[in-house]
This record gives sequence, structure tokens and C-alpha cells, in this order.
Amino acid sequence: MVRNLAGMVGSVTRRSREEPDDTPDRDSCLVCEADLTTSEVYSHYRVCPRCRFHYSMSARERITSLADPESFEEINRSIVSLDPLSFSSRESYTRRLFRDQRRTGLTEAVVTGTCTISGSPVMLIVLDFGFMGGTMGCVVGEKVALALERAVKRSLPAVAIGTSGGARIQEGVLSLMQMAKTTIAANKMNEAGLPYVTVLANPATGQAFGSFANLADIIMAEPGAIVGFSPFGVLKRVSNEPLSTESHTAESRLDHGLLDAVVDRRELRTVLGVLLDLLGPRYRLERADDRRPGKPTDLSRTPAWESVQLSRNDARPTSGNFMKMMFSNFVELHGDRSYADDSSIICGIAQLAGLTVMAIGQERGHDEISTRITQNGRTRPEGFRKAQRGMRLAAKFNMPIVTFIDTPGPDLSQEAEQRGLGNAIASTMALMARVDVPSVSVIIGEAGSGGALALGVADRTLMLENATYSAVSPEEAAEIIFQDVDRADEAAESMKLTAYDCRDLGIIDTVVPEPPGGAHLDPEEAARQLRRMIVSELVNLQSTATKKMLKDRYKKYRNIGEYSSYFSAALTREVNALQNLVSSGARWITRRSAPTDPPPKPEKPN
Repeated sequence: MVRNLAGMVGSVTRRSREEPDDTPDRDSCLVCEADLTTSEVYSHYRVCPRCRFHYSMSARERITSLADPESFEEINRSIVSLDPLSFSSRESYTRRLFRDQRRTGLTEAVVTGTCTISGSPVMLIVLDFGFMGGTMGCVVGEKVALALERAVKRSLPAVAIGTSGGARIQEGVLSLMQMAKTTIAANKMNEAGLPYVTVLANPATGQAFGSFANLADIIMAEPGAIVGFSPFGVLKRVSNEPLSTESHTAESRLDHGLLDAVVDRRELRTVLGVLLDLLGPRYRLERADDRRPGKPTDLSRTPAWESVQLSRNDARPTSGNFMKMMFSNFVELHGDRSYADDSSIICGIAQLAGLTVMAIGQERGHDEISTRITQNGRTRPEGFRKAQRGMRLAAKFNMPIVTFIDTPGPDLSQEAEQRGLGNAIASTMALMARVDVPSVSVIIGEAGSGGALALGVADRTLMLENATYSAVSPEEAAEIIFQDVDRADEAAESMKLTAYDCRDLGIIDTVVPEPPGGAHLDPEEAARQLRRMIVSELVNLQSTATKKMLKDRYKKYRNIGEYSSYFSAALTREVNALQNLVSSGARWITRRSAPTDPPPKPEKPN
């Protein structure tokens, strides 16, 4: 169906320019020929109820569908465009503006104002493709900038609906400079730590796409929308290769990691409401001073090789399973905004015990298909960069970070190397080490190599009872050390890779108990135990000032291998042995060096 939808986008876009009414009522769908005359879905959302094709929608219609009833208050309506270049053409620029104003009832191609969406106050910015193709002239840029600046002054989140055909040719280079104007205004939202969400509608191209629309914290799009900096027609003309419309759709951009989600127009208000609620101040982390960390739980130890087998069990809960059982109002984010969306990393905003958190997890899959899609949890460079996106958002909105680690290691393919695997791992660790919000990492299964550590540089590290943590797999270690892979169980015991070993070595902080037999036998109980421990650690971290938290995090990883309980005990044993040796030697030397008295002479009888 996506192919059919995409194939109709161009014709619908062209028609919208010619028809006197922006959103004319249609008798039947252009795609599937479904009857639209009695459809409430079409009349309210301009969406075909059968094939879900999204037709053009005016700015006023979008505002009605998104804003709570009677909550929208327009701002800067009186600002209108002039003809700064005295542009010469068959129809004067002034006349063209007047004609579109009369036809649409708008003063320009953008409507801005405040409203509430599902009860959350927001600054709403809506471009209208029906007004000169939604092109961004001086007034459009000015209204967008003014709206974002007002949002900063009033501490409001902003939602922008972007649909634009590109530059306002009649305003020349002045039109081009609106990219810079709106970009610096969008920067103010970021500096103020305010949520900013954009929704790209068909078409979303040109200057609006290449400026404020692409600088949002969350970027979504409507199904089938043409999305990209270059209009599809231009791209087709300059390309030496044949192009399909599908290559320029929102779905394609999602696959390439450039969007967080493709959302049906009928669900958009609900999704925006959840996002605004999650990113609002109500669920932000607040620090307390009266809480102190608890002591780690001690449990019975599981043999190393048994832990390895349990950590790899196909039925063991994955990151996605734990997130579903532990979090509420989870909104998943997609893509690294650069190359692709790595399905081995799940990243999203969620609620945990009344707090909004950033959840990031490595996903392995349970069956052959899901395992193949996720590469059995082997994270690609774009997956690490998606995780970095989540961490930056967490820092901006003061959200704690919770990571779930379950991977045999990163993707070791040549393609991954060419896309900067080493840099992706290093930069993810560096970012996690310096991010100024509390972080908790949980090792839920097999934690292997730098692929695991990239998400593990946290303030607190928890580890499920039967999870493992190692630089290489026991099989690899056995092959390298013993030249015999069948001695993997022996290698596992020597590598100290169990949860208890890692706790003793100072690698992790707490061992989390699992149900008898393993987490896979009672996933809900395992999730309950894990949730309790995560919440406890986050509560404890709230009592720490940010500077001290960062200092403690630095000392924690700086001192690993030096001051851990394991090495302290080993050092104590060595010192005691040395002291005993010295004492024994001293006693021996003392005995050897002491003067020997001659035997007493027998007394002569009187």
C-alpha cells in the first residue's frame, strides 16, 4: 500500500496548487476509489478510511484536529508580506499574495498561536501548503521565529507542522536567509531546555525542512509524505539514476534513521499529548537530601558456565520485554539522524514510578526472524548514535537514563568499520560519562565487549543474577588460551564473568535476584524485582548534587581495578603473607645472630 500511496503523492500535490479550494470534498478516494461522501474520518481528518491515504489539509483544519476545543489563540496574524524585490513576472507578487489571502483566508503561509493539546499548553506553528506552496518568505520566517521566541519567554513547548515546497522565489536571497533566522530561534528552544516537536506533512521539502523543522527534539511524519531537502522533481532531474517516489517518502526516511516515527493523522493528537506530558515538568527529576543508598543484596552463587547458558537462553526476557513490563507511556524514538535506524537498539521516553526517564536497550529477539533483524543484539554504529540522541535528550530535559545491556558484542562487519564503529563506541562512552543526569545500567543477559560497555558507563550498574559480563566469550577465550573450544566451561570459571564475580571486582554495584531457575521462567517477577531496584537507585541518586554525582562517576571508573573489594582483599592477602614472611625471617635472623653461652663447668667438690 505504501507504494500506491507514494505513487499518488505527486498528483495530489500538483492538484492542490490548481484547485480553488485547499481541501475540496471528494466523492471517492483517488487511490482505492472508496466512497468518501459519508465518511467522518475523511471529513474530520482528510484521511481515506479504507487505504489511509492522507490528503492535503489546511492550517485551520490541522489546528482544529490537534488543539483542544476553543483553546487556540492566534498570534502575529497582522504581519503580512510586501514585495521587497519588486519582483517582475506575468503576475505581480503583490497580486499573487492577495489572491492566496482571499482564497485561503490566511494572511501568510503559516499560522502561529498558543493552545492546549490533551491539556498540555503548547506553542503551535502550522504551515499551509495551500498558500503559495507553503514557501518560506520573510514573513513566514519572522512568524516562526517570533513564535519560538515567545515559547521560550513563556516556557512553553513548541509543536510545528511542516509542509512546504521550498523557497519563496519572489523574495530571492531574503527567502534563503530565513533558514538562518529560524535556526537561531530553534536554538533558543534547545538552550532553554524546552520540548520541541515537528510533524512533517506532505510535502516537507526545501528551506523549512533544512532549518527549524529538522532541529526538533522529536521529528515525526505523516504516512506517505514526501520528505527531503530537495523536492522530488528537482532530485529526479539532477539524478543520473532512475528514482522511485518511494525513495523520498516518510517511510523511507524512517528506515534511514532520519525520523522518530511515522504517525497516522488520526493518532497524532494522542501521541503529541503523551509526549508533551512525558516531557513536561510534572515528571521531571527532583533531587532530595534525605535519602541514602542501600546495601547490595547477597545471594547464592551460580556456577559460571551455568550462568553463561542461562544468560543466552532464547526464552530469557529481552530489553523490549522488560520495558513493556516496567514502564508506562513508552514512546519509542527511531534513527540516528544520519544514516539508518538500528533495530538492535530500542530507545524511547517512558514513565517509571512517576518519573520521566530515557530508556535505552539492546534488543536480541526470540525467534529466527527477530534475531536476524536485530543481529542478535550486535549493535551497529548507527545504533550507538541513536543511543547518543537519547542521552542528549535526557540531559536537555533532566531525565534519568536507564540502559538495558544484552549483547554478545558490537557488529564486527567491514561495513560497520567503514561507518565508524570505533568512534561510535568511544563517543557513546564519553557522552554517557559526562552527561549531567543520573544513570542506571542493567545487565540483563550476556554483556560482551565494548558493545556492552558503551551503554554501561553509569552511576549505578545492576546485574541480574544469571547475567554475564566479559571482554570476550568463553568459547573465544578457550580457543585463544587453551587452543580448545571445548574447554569453554573452564575458561568461564577463570574469567570471573558472573554477577557475583563482577560485584567483587567492583565492576557492578548490585546483583538483582532472579526467580528460581532463571528470569525466563517468571518474567513478570523478574521485571518486578528489577523495577524495584532501579527505582531505589534513582531515588538514592536524587540525594546527590550534580557536581558530586559527576565526580563520583569519574572516581568509580577511574579506580576500577585498583580499589575494588576483590583487589583490596587480594592485596590484603599479599600484604599479610609478606608480613608473615618478614616476621618469620626476622625471628630466624634473631635466633641465628644471638650469642651462644658456653656450657657451665662442673663445680669441683669441696
